Amino acid sequence: MKKKREKVLVCMSGGVDSSVTAALLVRAGYDVTGAYMKQWSDTQDINGVCTWKNDRRNAIRVAAHLNIPLITLDFEAEYKKWVTEYMFAEYKAGRTPNPDVLCNKYIKFDAWLKKAKELGFDYMATGHYARIGKSELGKEKQLLLAKDTDKDQTYFLHQLSSKQLEHILFPLGDYTKPQVRKIAKDWNLPTASRPESMGICFVGEVPMKDFLLQRIEKNPGDIVFSSGEKIGEHDGLAFYTVGQRGGLGLSSTSSLRGGTMRQFSDSKEIATSLLRVPRKDENKPFYVLQKNIEKNQLVVGYEDDPLMYSKEASLTDLHFISGTPTLPLTCKVRLRHRQELQDVILTEANGNYLLHFKTSQKAITPGQFAVFYQNNVSLGGGVIS
Repeated sequence: MKKKREKVLVCMSGGVDSSVTAALLVRAGYDVTGAYMKQWSDTQDINGVCTWKNDRRNAIRVAAHLNIPLITLDFEAEYKKWVTEYMFAEYKAGRTPNPDVLCNKYIKFDAWLKKAKELGFDYMATGHYARIGKSELGKEKQLLLAKDTDKDQTYFLHQLSSKQLEHILFPLGDYTKPQVRKIAKDWNLPTASRPESMGICFVGEVPMKDFLLQRIEKNPGDIVFSSGEKIGEHDGLAFYTVGQRGGLGLSSTSSLRGGTMRQFSDSKEIATSLLRVPRKDENKPFYVLQKNIEKNQLVVGYEDDPLMYSKEASLTDLHFISGTPTLPLTCKVRLRHRQELQDVILTEANGNYLLHFKTSQKAITPGQFAVFYQNNVSLGGGVIS
């Protein structure tokens, strides 16, 4: 009796990665169905630059080329609830969120995966660069770094669980991006030359500040230099990110001389303001160092300012993929996508979690995620507070 082929629902975004994912699974002998997941369209109160119609068209072309069916599923309501609302709420609170992490946690590997099971599929596959392995005892699935360390996306996947990983396939985990491009060209996939998509899909080319202003009102306050002097005004802490360079209207002392930072009433005020920033640093750009939420102040300074660096950070909402490890935990951590892994010790006292870094870290950003690793295994992570 012939063995029944395992059924896989492949999430096809119309890009080259998901196209090659589908092609690899077809070549491997799986019973493959493609799915385009619609999760955004502009509304009266929120507009971005979403290209979902064109993306879906590309997915249809690839499915036809591979001779597989393609279905379209609508998850706009779930996306609005778990990703869009979260993003606006975090920015409004003065933090810098990471929508991709929440999209993976609540949409792609929760709502999508549940729908795949409901439709009778054995697995759901995506074009993420990550690998899935087993623990030493072979009982639980683990999330592993991808072969292509530059493209590795485990940072965005660290909120998954070992249970979810049992029903997921990441075919690209053993390939590099150049290899994926070559496969797409060799197999004449319609999306072989499609450029890389970057950023949040529904925001597109719209400046983030302009997008946020659709839901978040301006809340002006003082911009202060790291030594305490007021040197300008901001539109609202929601529109700035710790570590941000420029975009402040006061890039150097020379910009103050040119009057581009703000309007001054007389020559005496100009002279006083110029003294607030050391002349010897007039060619250095300003960076956002901190946000003082209580005083509604944006603290800025130069890249080498001590306020830019820290050897400790606190965490909330910790999540581990395969169970909570024993603390204190000595491991590696990544504070942002593609950052080199850093040595860290995670401790806990009275329910408070703290990261102790071996070397000072630049621009630790509240709202972003700290993701832990040991021996190429992603353990999980938490939100920087």
